[in-house]
Amino acid sequence: MTKKNQNKRVTFQYYAPEARQVYLAGSFNEWDSGARALKQQQDGNWKAIMYLKPGVYEYRFIVDGKWQNDPLCSELCGNGFGGENNILRV
Repeated sequence: MTKKNQNKRVTFQYYAPEARQVYLAGSFNEWDSGARALKQQQDGNWKAIMYLKPGVYEYRFIVDGKWQNDPLCSELCGNGFGGENNILRV
């Protein structure tokens, strides 16, 4: 349990009322595009809660199979594929 206490609760959220599925991929899960599904909320947002160790992470959302940036995150970095990843500081 000591390990979990060092982790910080992070809420990821993406607004896509028309989406059928939304996933979260990033440096915290080996960029596995199917590892972390978000749950659809009644207000059109999709949400996932994770517990992460303090550090700097890169991430993106996959919305109906298309990689998308987090519009609520203003910190970005190049991803080597001609696009950008979001940066999360925990």
